[in-house]
Amino acid sequence: MDIPRGKITTIMGPSGTGKTTLLKVIGGQLKPSGGSVQVDGLEVPKLRRRDLYTLRKRMGMLFQSGALLTDITVFDNVAFPLREHTDLPERLVRHLVLMRLQAVGLRGSRDLYPAELSGGMARRVALARALMLDPMMILYDEPFTGQDPISMGVLLELIKTVNEALNLTSVIVSHDLAEAMSISDYVVIISNGKVVAADSPEGLRQSDSEWVQQFLNGLPDGPVPFQAAAPDYATDLFDIEQRS
Repeated sequence: MDIPRGKITTIMGPSGTGKTTLLKVIGGQLKPSGGSVQVDGLEVPKLRRRDLYTLRKRMGMLFQSGALLTDITVFDNVAFPLREHTDLPERLVRHLVLMRLQAVGLRGSRDLYPAELSGGMARRVALARALMLDPMMILYDEPFTGQDPISMGVLLELIKTVNEALNLTSVIVSHDLAEAMSISDYVVIISNGKVVAADSPEGLRQSDSEWVQQFLNGLPDGPVPFQAAAPDYATDLFDIEQRS
C-alpha cells in the first residue's frame, strides 16, 4: 500500500479487518510480524525509541473518541503538545493555540472543559491539538462516527481545508462511506489483512470487482456471504433433534 504525499487517503473495509491496527503500525504503537512500514523514508519498526518519538512529533493523531484530557480546559488541551515538547514562552503558546482554535471555529470555547463539549466540538478540539506541532501527516481514526449532519459537514470541510492549506498527508480510517469518499483523493479497501482494491473514488465506483461493488453498495450477500460457514443445515438440525 502506497499513501500519496499531500493527499487525503481513506482506508476502508469490514469491521475487524485491521484498519485501526494499520494506523497503530504506521505510528509505531504496534510492530508488524513481517513486511516493511516506511514513513518519509524511515523504517518505523526498526527505529530506536528516541527516533520514533521524534518521528511521532511530525505525525498528528485524531483518536476515535477525541481522547481529550478531561480535567483541563480546551485551551490547555490544545496547548499540551507545545508545553510538553517545546520551551516556547507562554505568550507565544497562547498566540498559537488561539490561532488553531480560530481555524476550527472554537476560539470562543477555550475555557470550557471536555465534558461541556458536544461530540463534534470535541473532535474539532482534538484536530486543533493534532495540528499544534505542524505535522507532515495526520492519522484519523473514525473521525465521523456518531456525528450529526451539521457536525459531519463541519468535520469534512475542516479536514479538506486543513489538508490543502497546510499541504498535509491525511490518512483516514472510516466506515462512513459516502462522506469519506466525498473528500478522498485515494481510497484503499482492505479485507482480512490484504488490499482488495485501491483507486480514486471514481475508479472504485467503476470497478468490475464483485467484492468492491458489494462493499460500496452495502449488499447483504455476495462474495462476502450472509451466512457464516457452518455444517449442512438439515444435518445440523437432524443432529440437534437426535441429541434431544
